[in-house]
Amino acid sequence: MTPPVFLVGTADLAADRVTVGGAEGRHAAVVRRVREGETVDLSDGRGLVARCTVAAVAKDHIVCAVVERREDPAPRPRLTVVQALPKGDRGELAVEMMTEAGADAIVPWSAERCVTRWKGERAAKSLAKWRATAREAAKQARRGRLPEVADLADHSAVADLLAAADLGIVLHEDGDDRLSELEPPTGDGPGIVLVVGPEGGFSDTELDAFTGAGAVRALLGPSVLRTSTAGVAALSVLQARTGRW
Repeated sequence: MTPPVFLVGTADLAADRVTVGGAEGRHAAVVRRVREGETVDLSDGRGLVARCTVAAVAKDHIVCAVVERREDPAPRPRLTVVQALPKGDRGELAVEMMTEAGADAIVPWSAERCVTRWKGERAAKSLAKWRATAREAAKQARRGRLPEVADLADHSAVADLLAAADLGIVLHEDGDDRLSELEPPTGDGPGIVLVVGPEGGFSDTELDAFTGAGAVRALLGPSVLRTSTAGVAALSVLQARTGRW
């Protein structure tokens, strides 16, 4: 079985023995109940991973002896998902699944027809939940790199992302192209930006802005998925299409 992953600072991984403290250390010792002699991976969330043997366990921390280190390269092409805000806690569900499916970046988007609105204090709390969800999902998926969860974007910011992408895609039931048939980009450019719309659909203003930015409208499949599940389905297609899977 793949060893569990715990997050530490980059500087910590330079030492031969690493103490994992704080909330991460308590989780390892109390929740995961790791034991001396077990194998764990320590990661800085930026690609640096150390395979370790647990040397000591206390109530609120563990001490790990580094056996070997590796650098997980950033996957190419980069996959960014712009996710319209789903209703209720389905936003965290979407983030969790997209993280497990390998999204490199997730951009929350306040679309015109979103029922959910992030404003004031709620915006900060909701964004923090998305980032915490991505962090925990990345650990569960044994990822060496955490996905970036960006600040809340409006349609103008999304259009800018699409304009800068090697390939910009808007999932739409009236798309002329199938997602599975699009030619993926190669190289180390900005990669693919995929836009997942809200339950109420895109407005004409949004579609015009995204098309004007060079995005293509693509059909995912014959059925209409919820906004909270369309992202992970589309990522699965793109992972296979690009050869990342």
